Amino acid sequence: MPNARRGEVWQIDFGMAAKVRPALVFGCDIADEDRVLVTVVYHTTALRGSRYEVPMTVPGLEQGGFDAQSLYTVPASKLIRRRAVLNPAQLKQVEDKLKLWLGLA
Repeated sequence: MPNARRGEVWQIDFGMAAKVRPALVFGCDIADEDRVLVTVVYHTTALRGSRYEVPMTVPGLEQGGFDAQSLYTVPASKLIRRRAVLNPAQLKQVEDKLKLWLGLA
């Protein structure tokens, strides 16, 4: 099982409907008694100007950003390889949009 950490961007197999794409890891603190799941936010190259999107340039990824409305939880076995790591300021930008989307802001 891959050892993903919060703030890393991994290439993930989301299945036939959503394809293989990069996503930002948020929830990944897995203990022995927990399900082996990882919560992520999609990276997209097709930004629409939504208030829940975070346009961002990240080395190792195509031009685009993260969409807080695209929050998914997947089995850790679907993680393929690490593509990038966000710095703390970049991670906070996505966290703020995620909180807004979930009504936690």
